[in-house]
Amino acid sequence: MLGDFIYHNPTKIYFGENALDNLKDELGTCGRTVMMVYGGGSIKSNGIYDNVLSILRECGKEVVEDPGVMPNPTLEKLNQGIAIARKNDIDLILAVGGGSVCDYAKALAASVYLEDDPWDRYFVRHLQPDCKVIPIGCILTMVGTGSEMNGGTVITNESVKMKITHTFGPSVMPRFSILNPRFTFTVPRRQMVAGIYDIFNHICEQYFSGEDDCTSDYISEGLMRSVITNSYKALNDPQDYEARSNLMWSATWALNTLISRGKSTDWMVHMIGKGVGAYTDETHGMTLSAVSIPYYRYICPYG
Repeated sequence: MLGDFIYHNPTKIYFGENALDNLKDELGTCGRTVMMVYGGGSIKSNGIYDNVLSILRECGKEVVEDPGVMPNPTLEKLNQGIAIARKNDIDLILAVGGGSVCDYAKALAASVYLEDDPWDRYFVRHLQPDCKVIPIGCILTMVGTGSEMNGGTVITNESVKMKITHTFGPSVMPRFSILNPRFTFTVPRRQMVAGIYDIFNHICEQYFSGEDDCTSDYISEGLMRSVITNSYKALNDPQDYEARSNLMWSATWALNTLISRGKSTDWMVHMIGKGVGAYTDETHGMTLSAVSIPYYRYICPYG
């Protein structure tokens, strides 16, 4: 391994068909008021919403809802969420959804008690929070971003057509994440394809590097093989639990910083893809798939 590095990941993962059973234990360590953050309402049609809400009420929690998180969370939505959280004195933010919901929850957790403008502090100056941070838990319903086990958040400022990533430190990373592959069975095919490509490109961004490192590269190659093999299986049979579970676990390890240790990384495909997304509002994985092949062909002679 080249150079010196630190690896620390504080997120506890509950994985498997019975993973949601562990929510009760986690709720016992937080305060009374839980802010339940979710997207467009698919969790209501597939039953996840009712299951989670039932556990929250059984544990005696006061639930404040913040629905409507869009696939590319906006600064306007973030400001709305900040106002809701400040009004209700939130003890825990529970993100129920895909990567965008988890991303949004992190930005929200670090902004409720912030005196500065969150866009300027986190997405322009890229500073860490200097205020109280609300704890976060994630219940994942779509794979791709790896947001369930990292400090990354992506917010779109529609007024200036900018979609920017900020990486928070351990204080903002999810305290726990619940990963049940069955929760991904109802994801539409196009969204599943986009998520699969996002996983694969996360690996590529860290694999193609100025340094070769046997350990990190071999882990990356194993993850690539798993994503390719299981993506075909999952697309042919969306109810294939084993394929879905392998994709979910690969997505988590593709972006929890493990495979980047000892290497420089690129991320240019992501930066270009996010620029495209800021103008088109297209799904993240689809912008990456459009950009990556031309980009890699262009840089290949110089690598």
